[in-house]
Amino acid sequence: MVKKKATSKPLAELLGVRIAELRKSRQWTQAQLAERIEVEPETISRFERGATVPSLHTLEKLAQVLRASIGELLVESSTAPDDQATRISAWLSDLTPNDRALVTDVVKRLCDRLR
Repeated sequence: MVKKKATSKPLAELLGVRIAELRKSRQWTQAQLAERIEVEPETISRFERGATVPSLHTLEKLAQVLRASIGELLVESSTAPDDQATRISAWLSDLTPNDRALVTDVVKRLCDRLR
């Protein structure tokens, strides 16, 4: 008998977890995210539970509103420093140059203090 290799989560579940993580990181309710991408709140709930998968058009809207790439929505979260830096970089991209400098300075000071 051949053992099956453990597989990662199905795509629908993985996508749902990422949507929920990103939504919660912005402190939005499902209703607030739904309003931003022009769907019903129950649709967001179904996505997050992995019950349904968004269309490509809706996936693009989700990525844009959540400030993530479609690729980021489809991969599991990582605690690797490079992956975290990429996420932080995406968050900074929408800020003004002065605000980016402020955030960068605060992060540097926190890191220096924690060392």
